[in-house]
Amino acid sequence: MKLDLQRLTATGAIALGYAAQIMAQSAKKPMNIVYIMSDDHSYQTISAYDHRFIETPNIDWIAQHGTRFTNSFVANSLSGPSRACMLTGKHSHANGFTDNTKTFDGSQQTYPKLLQKAGYQTAMIGKWHLTSNPTGFDYWDILIAQGHYYNPDFICNGKRVQRHGYVTNIVTDLALDWLSNKRDKTKPFCLLLHNKAPHRVWSPDTCDLDLYNDKLYPLPDNFYDDYKGRPAAAKQEMSIIKDMDLVYDLKMADKENEIHSNPELEELGRCNYNRMTPSQRAQWDAHYDPIIKKFKEAGLTGKALAEWKYQRYMHDYMRVIHSIDRNIGRVINYLKENDLLDNTMIVYTSDQGFYMGEHGWFDKRFMYEESFRTPLLVYLPGGKHGDIKEMVQNIDYAPTILDLAGVNIPSDIQGVSFLPLLEGKKVKNWRKSLYYHYYEYPAEHSVCKHYGVRTSRYSLIHFYDDVNSWELYDLKKDPEQMHNIYGEKGTEKLTKKLKDELHKLQDQYDDPIRFTLKDN
Repeated sequence: MKLDLQRLTATGAIALGYAAQIMAQSAKKPMNIVYIMSDDHSYQTISAYDHRFIETPNIDWIAQHGTRFTNSFVANSLSGPSRACMLTGKHSHANGFTDNTKTFDGSQQTYPKLLQKAGYQTAMIGKWHLTSNPTGFDYWDILIAQGHYYNPDFICNGKRVQRHGYVTNIVTDLALDWLSNKRDKTKPFCLLLHNKAPHRVWSPDTCDLDLYNDKLYPLPDNFYDDYKGRPAAAKQEMSIIKDMDLVYDLKMADKENEIHSNPELEELGRCNYNRMTPSQRAQWDAHYDPIIKKFKEAGLTGKALAEWKYQRYMHDYMRVIHSIDRNIGRVINYLKENDLLDNTMIVYTSDQGFYMGEHGWFDKRFMYEESFRTPLLVYLPGGKHGDIKEMVQNIDYAPTILDLAGVNIPSDIQGVSFLPLLEGKKVKNWRKSLYYHYYEYPAEHSVCKHYGVRTSRYSLIHFYDDVNSWELYDLKKDPEQMHNIYGEKGTEKLTKKLKDELHKLQDQYDDPIRFTLKDN
């Protein structure tokens, strides 16, 4: 992970004066929360973390005027489970939403409910993806299931409605409308603004279709990974080369109906196109038809086809990120213009990380770094500026927000408030390891069930059920996780120490896997 320390340090110094100016003001007012979460936004594609792919000035504003977490992780790298962990402050086994086949129990304790009891106005706008209706919100306006990029369907406080336009713009419009017209302005608020983007199938706004046309994205060093010594990695079905669909993912739905792919995915890809308005389709066609024509003429195979797919994927993904960044700028400007910056915390994160061709992949799910890590940037009025290096996890969001609001943190919440870190305080005995557990198998992308422990240097993973194997990585020597050293001579003491730490965390979080599955 490439971190632009020099730029953030310089801008952080400028921001210190601003922070001092508003510190006194913010102390007198209850703190609002604007929590912005995108779906599948990789930290690699935020320029506060990495400049190889795209510049994201509005997202970077949060880092430059606040804090950038350099060791932020999830507890389960999958959309629904990650959201459940965030809402409850508990690992998946404790909140009951272990995978996307489940239904979230809306009767359970969540931090928005606790904020409501403390007098906060709460709103949930955008992608929900927890099957059951939202609870704990004074206002909710959510996308149905995964949602569509164009002319999406919503459920607004129980009523279904279709809205015309591009989804990221619409979600932001709804959020700003709630801030302006629908909330009780005598009360502090907590707004959850959840983008659908950049979830598969990475469909750009029509105004962004021609962005980055001349950009050639660098191929990851391990794009042609052979997965040696990693049987679970070899079993997955999220390969850009083999599993990225020409029609569904890469928009090669030709008018001549000559390009065919997976029948189910091809039908979905053509349905996505058909839901557009005539004006949207005209702009779409003006961009994609020449690409389709050139692709058909080229007759690509082998590595040429694989690397063409990678470039198409990256171009569309970056265009979608550009739209997110533009709309985050709208939110920040609204808060500035309405004198809300001095008492509003702004959080930007993703429900998990994502693969930008590393190991030859797209998607997430694995406990490997690209999907285990998630971006986390926080603006807190009067708070710390710069980097926070301590390891945090998305189960920490709920207790942090409750702590900020002055609400007692229930004892059954498993996460820990990182508010002291945001305030620049030194915290003794901060956690030295993280626990992860992924459950959804058999399912899309065929990633096996696994759990593991990560320390500052090492990652130990146990795949179980369909594939029974262990993997151990020295992240200092092997940050790309290509060389599984589990079982190698000389690793015996390290392995025992990490297994002991893993079992300690399983006991701490009461994960029943500790007692139902024998480690071997």
